[in-house]
Amino acid sequence: MTLYEIARPADPKALLSAYGVQSGGIAIMAQKMEQLFVHIHDLRTPAANILKQDALSIGADLAVPGGVITCEVDRVDALLIATRKQIAILAEKERAQPFGLKEVAVQLARLLEGRTFPVRIMGVINANDDSFFAASRFQADAALIQIERMIADGAQIIDIGGVSSRPGAEPVSAAEELARVRPICDAIQAKKLHEKALFSIDSYTPEVVAYALKSGFGLINDITGARDTVLIDLAVEYDAQLCIMHMQGTPQTMQHDPHYEDVTAEVDAFFAERIAACEERGLPRERIILDPGIGFGKRLEHNLALLRNLGQFTHHGCEVLVGASRKSMIDHITPTPVEERLPGTLAIHLKALDHGASILRVHDVAEHAQAVRVWKELGMRK
Repeated sequence: MTLYEIARPADPKALLSAYGVQSGGIAIMAQKMEQLFVHIHDLRTPAANILKQDALSIGADLAVPGGVITCEVDRVDALLIATRKQIAILAEKERAQPFGLKEVAVQLARLLEGRTFPVRIMGVINANDDSFFAASRFQADAALIQIERMIADGAQIIDIGGVSSRPGAEPVSAAEELARVRPICDAIQAKKLHEKALFSIDSYTPEVVAYALKSGFGLINDITGARDTVLIDLAVEYDAQLCIMHMQGTPQTMQHDPHYEDVTAEVDAFFAERIAACEERGLPRERIILDPGIGFGKRLEHNLALLRNLGQFTHHGCEVLVGASRKSMIDHITPTPVEERLPGTLAIHLKALDHGASILRVHDVAEHAQAVRVWKELGMRK
């Protein structure tokens, strides 16, 4: 006989099936195999005491600070440690409890509803001359050559923009932005490249977005988070997808002392509010993509927290996009010029996939395609 510990399975059902477990047993045991760590922010102390006892009664636990049992403070942050099955039980138990636990029950139930999506790579084409990574700048015929190369290298989405959104970038007029992207849009339509990949317009200017959608684009990549409802209406009119990104401030101000009490909770609340606004105007959440906005109004600690907690955003039932390609957070961790940040980019993006992202916005398509193939073969997530 030999005994050894195996790695936590990404697909518990597949593992159980490999051991010959029957289908009924697979459904029951799979829920017991995935342990989750759930951060609960600003929980009332009486609620914490109730939840702690309920968790312990089913074999789970709630980590709380000292003084909770005597209610020395009004509210605390707590960490729920439980399997998916235990969370399902708690979601039912807390529906009848006071002190805000009904809302905890609702959110726990939503946590279990997250969907998984196939991984897609989004290649970046910048039609401007001031983006932070010079090698991403392409215009006219060079842009078309690069687009076709990216598709051949494994990009399922091509994101095209005419205005830099780097910190401190100067805004440009709608006429200038359209002049930069129009030739590329026209060529994509003429060559029917939109039949080979999904094209995304990286813009929040209605005139530019409308022109791209008329040219066969199927995704609006809006760094302003659809605050302009005209963009939502355009997505509805053209049956397009809409990527909602979180940004604190504007590109001109976003890195001027960004501050959050709880960045994950605040970004999640922002997503909930914007999804509701989209649904009110007729855009279903199935056509919404969420981008936490790495580097957009965030310090290094905010970026790291968002990447570690990406799984939180999957409860909305939307795809999650991460774009950390060659960004300055890598330089803040290990000083590196932008031209040499591909290894750091791959490390961040593979970890993002582990935590629930399904779309990677990248400058280096071929390298990411190879990394994702290996990542899938390792069975990190199905």
